[in-house]
Amino acid sequence: MRFQHAAGIRADHPMLAAGVVAVEGIDDGADVDDAVAAHVARATTILATTAVSELPQIQAWRRTFAAMGLKPTQYRCAAESLLRRLSKEGTLPRIHPLVDLCNAVSAAAAIPVAVLDRDRIKGDLEVRHAHGDEAYATFAGDVEHPAPGEVIFADEAGHAHARRWTYKQSSTSTVRPETRDVLIVSEALHPGADADVEALLTTIAAEVARAWPGTTPALTLLTADRPVAEM
Repeated sequence: MRFQHAAGIRADHPMLAAGVVAVEGIDDGADVDDAVAAHVARATTILATTAVSELPQIQAWRRTFAAMGLKPTQYRCAAESLLRRLSKEGTLPRIHPLVDLCNAVSAAAAIPVAVLDRDRIKGDLEVRHAHGDEAYATFAGDVEHPAPGEVIFADEAGHAHARRWTYKQSSTSTVRPETRDVLIVSEALHPGADADVEALLTTIAAEVARAWPGTTPALTLLTADRPVAEM
């Protein structure tokens, strides 16, 4: 499969930094407690001195949402949602070892991370503007259709795997106990984002390799000159 951003997305957002990690052979039995605790501790340290809304990573996403006509306080990137939950509750939800790990690294970097079950993605995956006829499966069991022009993660079968560029994933490709092959995606829009996304994904790849011995995480950084990741 291939992952890419549509030309219009890159044209509208020249600061975009992005990358993916593809992994085969994960399961739900790995012990990531120590790694999660270490990254959550880093995030907590950041929150002790800086408000979530003052982080440059979060401010860049807020500006982007506002430019798209979305209320930044209503639609938040996944990293902001995690940090706000951590600030309020002192912990992050535990869902699946891989998701827990990625959430913790995401919070520590204040950069959103999505984890998708590759076997539930039909064909290639593209970040693009919606046509309006794509299908987004909610966790309540309903099917929604993104508004035309909305930024979504779309596969070749017309499934929207995330809406409004907030990383609110559909139920279609969420990681499950039986998930084995995954695609981990991170994007950022702030100054210095290229280096930060690379560092974040390098950290995730290393943590995954330690937690799931025998796996070989494959990291690809995406740029305007190399906009496509092939896996």
